[in-house]
Amino acid sequence: MATFVLVPGAWLGAWAWEDTAQALRERGHTALPVTLTGLGERSALATPEVGLNTHIDDIIAFVVEQDLREVTLVAHSYAAVPVTGAAGRLGPRLERVVYLDSAPFAGGGCLLDVMPEDVVAQLHKLVAEHGDGWRLPLPPFELIAAFSSLEGLGEEQRDLMRTRATPQPFRTFEQRLTRPDELGPDVDHVVVTCRDAQALLDAGMPALAFLNQSPWRRFPLPTGHWPMLSTPVELAGTLDAAVSSGR
Repeated sequence: MATFVLVPGAWLGAWAWEDTAQALRERGHTALPVTLTGLGERSALATPEVGLNTHIDDIIAFVVEQDLREVTLVAHSYAAVPVTGAAGRLGPRLERVVYLDSAPFAGGGCLLDVMPEDVVAQLHKLVAEHGDGWRLPLPPFELIAAFSSLEGLGEEQRDLMRTRATPQPFRTFEQRLTRPDELGPDVDHVVVTCRDAQALLDAGMPALAFLNQSPWRRFPLPTGHWPMLSTPVELAGTLDAAVSSGR
């Protein structure tokens, strides 16, 4: 059985993984959702100084302080950036890295680099007008749809996000990733492709072509960008399949 460390995307806390984590535990796994600094129940820790490096340190500390071994580290959406930064620094503690509708980032990159320019401009406007110049509130769903699929999110799931999402310290989107450490040769590389990643791979996007090659193993999940909310049990099944099938 695997030890999953589940890292949520922007605006979310550990709460977003509750149903998926429970389904993984019912399959015999250990499932440990993480809340990054400034989000969820840790929102009181938000400051203008909270950035990408803060979240990288959060992930490493979570694993090391609990003395976790043979970890399967799961990165949803924005979490791909701090997980990329943290994964290589976990050394032999890391067994597997899973990018959920996301992909690893190269050194020097940040989340804003992969968003359309007009979306980035609207996010800056939200920060300036509604986030005291340093926090990004959950954008309207009409804007979110411009950069991620909302498939599977009914009114119940959207209301949950509106109610429980917390503003994202915007420096986490702006700060650039320093060159990440290389993963050990025995680390399993997995990508779970929902509609967003699937569409990009099917379109032959050159920057993501490596995900179709060894050592990457790819598992499709037919839903939108927020599977822990739209299809949480199915997501658990896909993660279970990824760890059960080996390499």
